[in-house]
Amino acid sequence: MENPETNEIVESLKDDIQRHVALTLGSDPFPPRKERYYLGLCYSVRDRLLGQWIETQRSYYDSITKRVYYMSLEFLPGRFLMNYIQALGLEEVCREAVRDFGLDLDELLEEEWNPGLGNGGLGRLASCYMDSMATCKIPGYGYGILYDYGIFYQTIVNGYQHEGCDNWLRQDSPWVLRRGHFMFRINFYGRSEAYEDSAGHERFRWVDTESVMAMACDIMVPGHQNSHVTNMRLWKAISTRDFEFEHFNRGDYIGAVQAKVESENISKVLYPNDTSPRGKELRLRQQYFFVAATFQDILRRFRKNNYSSFDCFPDQVAVQLNDTHPAISIAELMRILVDEEALTWESSWTICQKTFSYTNHTVLPEALETWSVELIGRMLPRHLQIIFEINHRFLDDVGKRFPGRVDLLRSLSLVAEGDGKQVRMAHLAIVGSHTVNGVAELHSQILKTRLFTDFNTLYPGKFINVTNGITPRRWLMQANPSLAELITSVIGDEWVHDLSHLSELAAHADDPEFQQRWQEVRKRNKKLLARYVLRKLGVGINPATLFDMHIKRIHEYKRQILNVLHVITLYNRIRAESLEHHAPRTVFFAGKAAPGYFQAKLIIKLINSVAQTVNGDSAVGNDLRVVFLPNYCVSQAEKLIPAADLSEQISTAGMEASGTGNMKFALNGALTIGTLDGANIEIREEVGEDNFFLFGHTESDVHRLHSGGYDPVQIYESNIELKKALDMISTGFFSPEAPGLFRPIVDSLLAHGDYYLVLADYAKYVEEQGKVSKCYEDQALWTRMSILNTANMGKFSSDRAIMEYAHNIWNVSPLA
Repeated sequence: MENPETNEIVESLKDDIQRHVALTLGSDPFPPRKERYYLGLCYSVRDRLLGQWIETQRSYYDSITKRVYYMSLEFLPGRFLMNYIQALGLEEVCREAVRDFGLDLDELLEEEWNPGLGNGGLGRLASCYMDSMATCKIPGYGYGILYDYGIFYQTIVNGYQHEGCDNWLRQDSPWVLRRGHFMFRINFYGRSEAYEDSAGHERFRWVDTESVMAMACDIMVPGHQNSHVTNMRLWKAISTRDFEFEHFNRGDYIGAVQAKVESENISKVLYPNDTSPRGKELRLRQQYFFVAATFQDILRRFRKNNYSSFDCFPDQVAVQLNDTHPAISIAELMRILVDEEALTWESSWTICQKTFSYTNHTVLPEALETWSVELIGRMLPRHLQIIFEINHRFLDDVGKRFPGRVDLLRSLSLVAEGDGKQVRMAHLAIVGSHTVNGVAELHSQILKTRLFTDFNTLYPGKFINVTNGITPRRWLMQANPSLAELITSVIGDEWVHDLSHLSELAAHADDPEFQQRWQEVRKRNKKLLARYVLRKLGVGINPATLFDMHIKRIHEYKRQILNVLHVITLYNRIRAESLEHHAPRTVFFAGKAAPGYFQAKLIIKLINSVAQTVNGDSAVGNDLRVVFLPNYCVSQAEKLIPAADLSEQISTAGMEASGTGNMKFALNGALTIGTLDGANIEIREEVGEDNFFLFGHTESDVHRLHSGGYDPVQIYESNIELKKALDMISTGFFSPEAPGLFRPIVDSLLAHGDYYLVLADYAKYVEEQGKVSKCYEDQALWTRMSILNTANMGKFSSDRAIMEYAHNIWNVSPLA
């Protein structure tokens, strides 16, 4: 029976779509064209969000509530349209409306380009947290940069990664609201000048600077069906002047626009290659650019409430530094308070420490940012003075508490001595924040006991843990609608807002009928992925095989090479017909390597060369296939993860801070093979040891092996299968046209010490993979384990994580 109210909503949406096609796009609505009606639908959905956004912003001011400013150089939101539609509860309405025009909503969704605002887990976590802040009604915003080109668009040419422009804004975006009336001047370079104020106090001002303008651009972030809509405010660099007329009048058009182009480079590309001095300079310019613009915006909001004193600033403002990229914020707020607001140093520092909190995301030394004193002094001269003053007062205090401990002063100093002095941005973030958190229990322990031991001694209680989480709206409800529908049919839909309700699935894990329905959903997802792979790569894969997935950023510590060694071992066993248990397997790889990371790019080439050999060997047939999917992104992950049988989380123990890919896979019913690293430990505790394939050395083992006594050559010589696999790589079996091509990979394992302990974990990894195959052959057992993985993932909701931040770090409460 038709619902008149629903029919009215559908007709209203249809009218709006056609109105936008005609009046916003300036196009004839007839006949309906897919690309035009996609945009018409986008603008119609945006209209409905904007009304809720305005009401949400009014509620912030009406309640004069404390707000959170989540500062991140990356956000990785994925496509917006379906997320918005589901948040508004309009999926069926939208499907019916576009169906009446002879169109399919799923096809329209594919028209959307993935926004190039992030790269990996850091940015995706930030976007999950924005979703949860809106859904949990935590008042706040995300702040970052509106990159024109993102990181890069990855293509694979002859097995090699090629980087192209990710020009996701080339046709503009219906979701980006440009706020030309919010423009702030951002200064660089110049010099710091001392002067005496009217009261006879020495003060400083920053003079003779170069400037660029930061324009605010908003992207809305809705809560799930709660009418609460907040936003990411992303900054776009705009030149302070269009071009130099002096150059133009001389006929030098290129020179006339060069200054404009160079100043706007700040917001062109995410993570410029910083292997060159020019790249380093651009990256620091990016970081200060978005920090300075954000604090001008924060102060604008603070003053809007007519506060007479900055003493209440920390009661109204909580700033979360998402990794070290925004750590220069501490020096910037000190500059504003001391130089522009004429507060004393002591009161300014108290305000800073009460305002900031810092999330550390890595234990890898190369990822703990440092900037040369020379570069900061040249680009941000006043900030360097402030950092030196912070360091001087901090070390003075440490010296009084621990007299004679020169080693301690050297360890804690914000400035590392050496040939070229470096500012340690993590140290600045720790000293200037009231709370520092790790992102998994193991990671937080490493921060306290290994990485920042002396800081933990100095500041007992400052270091805490907030284990990462993911949003179930994106990563189950949207990415895997068939499984979400099955779950809801059995336990109801309360899990969408409270993931702990998934535990109710455990009671159905042994039910043969439910197992069959579960298997049917998984088979459907695998068939959809097989069609996608055929369409993208022209490679046919069998959905009945075990889908084994290793999809993440390409980095040596994530150990894609360990997986490749297992693939080669399987290949050799199949050819020798020596397999006792072998479930036919399709091994998926996806991920990008940083443009300047030679070894990671060579690993991509090796994966593709192995794939070419394995897939082209008729003796192997369908027993083993290898697939590398180019240009890994959120929308591709939404296709891969629901179809995965096995999730590869095999990083060297102690090196993955947390991971969130491991959570997404387990939430969707994939079983995990992994080390005791990052959040793997907590996932295994939740899903049960019997439902997790564990291998490898522990974090303490890794520390011991790094301390001495580890001999990878001895392991190579003593393991026949490992030796054969490595010899095949090094002698050109997979690269006959260039036999020595992969020698650097083998050298990193044998000649250079195997820092990531690939060979040390090889035997146990291969052994555990044998257990995976044997288990997969028993589909009833595998399905039971799959159900229990999903059922026990309630802890890993980003809603839980955000509420921990709100209560334990930010001291904010949800709005009513």
